[in-house]
Amino acid sequence: MISGKVTIKNPTGLHLRPAGLFCKTAMEFKSKITVYKKTRYEDVTANAKSVLSVLGACIKSGDEIQIICEGNDEEQALKTMIRLVEDGLGE
Repeated sequence: MISGKVTIKNPTGLHLRPAGLFCKTAMEFKSKITVYKKTRYEDVTANAKSVLSVLGACIKSGDEIQIICEGNDEEQALKTMIRLVEDGLGE
């Protein structure tokens, strides 16, 4: 299991279109990919391969998230997911 932190840069956060791209990319990997966000009141986790789960995490611009990957291709999955977020999720 490996993880990395990244800050959401795109101004609209993870709304439907970027969340869809995020999940589509996550599904390319066999590894289990989880998104973790610590908030003031609670800790939120989301399955990165589920659009509804990611949308339910209410990830906004400026939020720092932790991407946790566990599986055979975890290193490549983490690199790809972090690069996707750093590049603005297609926006």
